Amino acid sequence: MSEDKKKEKILDVKDLDITFKTTAGDVHAIRGVNIDLYQGETVAIVGESGSGKSVTMRAAMGILAKNATVNSGQIIYRYRDNKGGIDYNPDEDKTATWKEADILKMDKKWIRKHINGRRMAMVFQDPMTSLDPTMTIGKQIIEGMIWHYKIDKKDARKRAIELLKEVGIEDAEKRMKQYPHQLSGGMRQRVVIAIALSCNPDLLICDEPTTALDVNIQAKILELIKKVQKERGIAVIYITHDLGVVAKVADYVNVMYAGKIVEVGNINEIFYDPKHPYTWGLLSAMPDLGTDDDRLYTIPGSPPNLLHEKNGDAFAPRNAYALEIDDKLEPPMFKVTDTHFAATWLLDKRAPKVDMPHELKARIERMKKEAQANGSKL
Repeated sequence: MSEDKKKEKILDVKDLDITFKTTAGDVHAIRGVNIDLYQGETVAIVGESGSGKSVTMRAAMGILAKNATVNSGQIIYRYRDNKGGIDYNPDEDKTATWKEADILKMDKKWIRKHINGRRMAMVFQDPMTSLDPTMTIGKQIIEGMIWHYKIDKKDARKRAIELLKEVGIEDAEKRMKQYPHQLSGGMRQRVVIAIALSCNPDLLICDEPTTALDVNIQAKILELIKKVQKERGIAVIYITHDLGVVAKVADYVNVMYAGKIVEVGNINEIFYDPKHPYTWGLLSAMPDLGTDDDRLYTIPGSPPNLLHEKNGDAFAPRNAYALEIDDKLEPPMFKVTDTHFAATWLLDKRAPKVDMPHELKARIERMKKEAQANGSKL
């Protein structure tokens, strides 16, 4: 949804539909998802646990579980070949041409060689499960470089030390010889980021990268990712349930519920002018120090069981503003602006006029004033 025509679209997820076979039956986890991402942008995918955020991005990386069936859709990834090796910069190569691949049509071997780690890299939420406890930090950073680019072990080691310094780890040479359990949680997450950056990817996917960390370390990790993104010009996708994180990092936001994108827009549109009742609920549930109410808002009910799909809008049972049609027909994506769309019947011309809750409107006004005082966009 970028307005910058000079930027190339590098990822285009079109009408993605995925079902998982389980012992209890088929789970329709992803239902017609569309996401696009341009060079250098930060896109957030936000929603409650089980909404399909991680599954969508695992599909983009070609690492879906064996019990997954892709019913339909395309995942087009566009890239320029880094044929000149690990330090090759296609921006400086006038002859470099764009190539594209539908990830869903490529075999696992091709994806592992050309995409995973090399052009798309993922930072997972718990570094202890993504780091090998039996291998030194140094070995885990250099193995991807050697496998993808066949570079000399000595050069790979030198590069690994530089990466550790880049992600803010002091005494990098000493850390190279250590094991994951010898590092703090924040340092382990920095190591995971160093591994993700080791092969110069064009796209970094961050799956709840700060969930297991305390607040101070969270802020440092987010700043680190922003710094690296700016220096390298890479695109970043954040998968998160935390709108506080989204406010700090994102250019565009995709709000996901029950396997569907229900609202998409730029950061100001989602935070200052949300249109979907689910987005209203997520924003209302953020902790707010500016209110006298000591209660924390929660969205009523629970996310639906995707083993048993219901007619109409999946959010209707939890929606205080649901209309009769919500139980019969699924809402289409209604256009609000060129960059802002929402799947709610409340935007239909025939629907009664419903404003967002008064408390949320007051909160948004406080957010605007705070942003203006800080000189930030949000």
